[in-house]
Amino acid sequence: MAGQEHSETAEQRLLADLEQRGLVTHERSKWGEPALRTIPPGHEPQRTGDAGPLQRRFVACAYATPSPGSDLCASWVEQAFSRLGLGVVLGDAAHLYQSYCHYDDPADLLVGMIVAVPQHPYSAQGVIHGHVGLYIGDGTVMDSTDQRIRKVPLTLWLSAYGLMAPPRWGWLGSMGLT
Repeated sequence: MAGQEHSETAEQRLLADLEQRGLVTHERSKWGEPALRTIPPGHEPQRTGDAGPLQRRFVACAYATPSPGSDLCASWVEQAFSRLGLGVVLGDAAHLYQSYCHYDDPADLLVGMIVAVPQHPYSAQGVIHGHVGLYIGDGTVMDSTDQRIRKVPLTLWLSAYGLMAPPRWGWLGSMGLT
């Protein structure tokens, strides 16, 4: 229960921040998207403990990949993926979203999938190129932003970045790791 209370507090803080910035009013973003995105009961994404060996290896590759710099979230995901030895996939977050992210039900979200939006309102580059991260399991997204790697609760990531378009997920390069 304590973790659940922390999540609610974090969601409330996020919503207050978005409202203060003028990005959210009456539980909708100014682009018409939901202000908060939650995981419906029975639609929980894959847990870390249920991931297969290749999925776990991809997550380990992500931890071992440093941030390539500001506004290079897709490059970070692509570099982590290339460490697996399965090839190179290139494109900005918007391209990865359009090409590989076809799922929107959290029950379909598996460890090692990319989670992306085609645009977000936090920078000029975000409006053009979007943002992408990696689902590492247990309700957590890992991404590269502001020249650092961070871990963010899935619901907060989906809510914060899903203001302009619905977040979606899928396998980078259409190469399933299960």
